[in-house]
Amino acid sequence: MDWNFAPSVIGSLPCTDPARAVDLIVNNLRTIPTWPQLPNMGFRENMYVQFAHRLPGVQVDEARKKVRVDLDNYDPEDIYTRILSEDIGSFDLPPEHFAGFHEFMARDLPEETVAVKGQITGPVSMGLQLTDLNDRPVLYDEAYAEIIRRSLNLTARWQEGELQKKCPRTMIFLDEPYLSMMGTPFASVSQADVAAWTVEVTAGLEGSIGLHCCANTDWPFIMGLPIDVLSFDAFGYGYTILLYPDEVTRFLDRGGCLAWGVVPSSDDKLVHENVDTLVETMENMISSLAAKGVDRERLVRQSMITPQCGLSGLDERGGQKVMRLLVGVSEALAERYSLG
Repeated sequence: MDWNFAPSVIGSLPCTDPARAVDLIVNNLRTIPTWPQLPNMGFRENMYVQFAHRLPGVQVDEARKKVRVDLDNYDPEDIYTRILSEDIGSFDLPPEHFAGFHEFMARDLPEETVAVKGQITGPVSMGLQLTDLNDRPVLYDEAYAEIIRRSLNLTARWQEGELQKKCPRTMIFLDEPYLSMMGTPFASVSQADVAAWTVEVTAGLEGSIGLHCCANTDWPFIMGLPIDVLSFDAFGYGYTILLYPDEVTRFLDRGGCLAWGVVPSSDDKLVHENVDTLVETMENMISSLAAKGVDRERLVRQSMITPQCGLSGLDERGGQKVMRLLVGVSEALAERYSLG
């Protein structure tokens, strides 16, 4: 699929009003609109709380901004029953945690819409952020980690089914910031496990599968996973992707898309950037890969433009500036390369 530098976002916006958030989406991201996560509305909209709310034994500590699980005092019978019977309807996204999703689903989408994007928290990041009562990540509890993965799968499938009502073509992204810690003492997770868990969580999805990691990681391994879109922080770590032209070529050859997070998502960086500087940054990275043998035409057609990461750290004015830059960079690159 040719995405021709279409703009999109990772997930979170700085808005506290769902209507304003969706306005920002549908007025700017007309090719690939997405439902927004709104963590500034409160901890209920935090991405870990959102996708943990149906898990057994969960305790949300709003004061400490933590999600904990009492592994010694939960009844797994109900959730195992729902998982084994594939009761997808019981893994829906309720309004009290997903205000942006429900506002998005109530709207008409732009005529230019080619695909709609949704997201879930990935199994590695979820398993590392949820802890037991001793602050040990539940990722290392084999039984509970499986419950997380199976629940995420059914949640993703329910979400995809709803998004297909808005547009036949969908993208479901795994938000996996903690893959940057893979192979370190802070995340004792093997590549084999990450690969197997990615397959498990995305099994049964019919549309495109994306993965977002907002720091440096093992890109050859990630590009070898069964994903269609790799979303990465190109502003801060684009140089790391440039080290792997052969792997990029193989990823593109099988239809993969690179979502370049070239637009800064923090005020201290935004103040120094504009459309021209960001287009130049993109041009330098594209030219570097092309000089190393990557097909330039294929690269530009199989690329998207995004922010570095989520936008909840900005105020609403900053979020609006990011949207303007996304659209401006997208249009400038599409014009430069005569893309449709």
